[in-house]
Amino acid sequence: MRGALRAVADVNVLVSAARTPNGVCGQLLEAAIDGRWQPVMSMLLFKELEDVLARPAFRDVLGQRTVDRFLAGLLGIVEWVEDPDEPSVVLTRDPDDDYLLALAHSAEVDVLVSGDRDLTDLAGTDPPIETPAQFAQRLA
Repeated sequence: MRGALRAVADVNVLVSAARTPNGVCGQLLEAAIDGRWQPVMSMLLFKELEDVLARPAFRDVLGQRTVDRFLAGLLGIVEWVEDPDEPSVVLTRDPDDDYLLALAHSAEVDVLVSGDRDLTDLAGTDPPIETPAQFAQRLA
């Protein structure tokens, strides 16, 4: 996948892709499968995704088989990177989001994709933060 955009997708983007495969986030995942961008993931991010999808609100709606297939499919397309060091500075309104910024920065991705306003409201980040719609526009 040389030359493809590399991006960290926030858990909210991946959960939306699982819940609504025909929505914007689902289309982004299809674009990754087609090789139009490279999802980058660390073990901490994957564990967070597993934990969220294991919640009854998601598991009961999607079904365990769908969750398992979604996670297995994701495993087949992501580029694995090391978890970053713990962020030393609080940069967001939600300190838990600082991990994503640290991951995106340490992995040297082109963009962090998130639907979380605590992230998308930030300006001048490296790498830039885009909403799923903005990232889809970039891929169009």
